[in-house]
Amino acid sequence: MTVNEAYLIYFSPTHTSKQIAEAIVHGTGIKNILPINVTQQAAGEIVIPASALAIIVVPVYGGHVAPLAMERLQGIRGLDTPTVLVVVYGNRAYEKALMELDAFAIPHGMKVIAGATFIGEHSYSTDEHPIAVGRPDDSDLALAAEFGKKIRKKIETADAMDTLYPVDVRAIKRPSQPFIPLFRFLRKVIKLRKSGTPLPRAPWVENESVCTHCGLCVVRCPAGAITKGDELHTDEAKCIKCCACVKACTKKARVYDTPFATLLSDCFKKQKQPQTIL
Repeated sequence: MTVNEAYLIYFSPTHTSKQIAEAIVHGTGIKNILPINVTQQAAGEIVIPASALAIIVVPVYGGHVAPLAMERLQGIRGLDTPTVLVVVYGNRAYEKALMELDAFAIPHGMKVIAGATFIGEHSYSTDEHPIAVGRPDDSDLALAAEFGKKIRKKIETADAMDTLYPVDVRAIKRPSQPFIPLFRFLRKVIKLRKSGTPLPRAPWVENESVCTHCGLCVVRCPAGAITKGDELHTDEAKCIKCCACVKACTKKARVYDTPFATLLSDCFKKQKQPQTIL
């Protein structure tokens, strides 16, 4: 089989999923790339032919596919289209996120021929509480490109669509997780919740005098939770806690100081590695 075009579909508020997506598609060697960025808006009604390759890359929030990402993917459909599913998580766990993406893809006409889990810097990561800081790094991107090469080889080896076999993403190898740090994390989470400590529902501007009202946070927010001219406030009902506004702010005016950042930084220091299935 030969595939000459790729639909590169991603939701990436802090650009980690985008980096992985681009590395994979470049690894395939396919020149005709049709990017579909659903970070800021829904994809609309798109039908991807069986002669193309679809690559879908989304972040994991709290062990699930980011709900806003899933919502914006709904208009995309395939015609038994060979598809690669990838989730990017912040070094804690992706839980059922890859299976959730698979449950979306198959009824939407996608033939899942490969899957992967990659690590990206956690949305809550800060200088004080680093969580998978700098991920994806050069090694991650090299692995993503190599994954792309293997996908291309799998497609070229198949005589026809019928012999391009699908994969069961449930069979992907889970990353190793030391028990003691995980136990410590779960114990502290239970203690935190029992304490009734109020948790922040959205990032905020800590020092209003630092904010220049440049509007970059407005542009980067995928949920429309910040309004131009009213950059000092965030609509908590719309905020998805992706922290794109925090990471984009050149003046470091915006913060999201949550106790979970401390726990994640302390309990998940060991860096997990990407996993793939073909």
